[in-house]
Amino acid sequence: MSPKPKTIDVVVMGRTYKVACPDEERAALLAAVAYLDKKMTEIKNAGRVAGAERIAVMAALNIAHELLSSRSEPGSFDMDGLRRRMAAMEAVLDQALAPQERLI
Repeated sequence: MSPKPKTIDVVVMGRTYKVACPDEERAALLAAVAYLDKKMTEIKNAGRVAGAERIAVMAALNIAHELLSSRSEPGSFDMDGLRRRMAAMEAVLDQALAPQERLI
């Protein structure tokens, strides 16, 4: 029998939800909850949408739009540049650690 997954209580727009979450993902989950809560509260405070379910759907659509826009806008995020920088850092690390490997 596998161990029971750990749960964490999160609050979105004043409502508490229990969410299963590994310890190593807790910080990321809390950041996501804070972002979602902010988006939903903004929509609620604008007063154009009523009901928690509709607010949640509008927030999800806004967040999905942000994600897709960030992926498609030129210059928004240079994934190839990131990969090049990571490869360069890896090369520097390999070069710095090579003498250590000889000691082992």
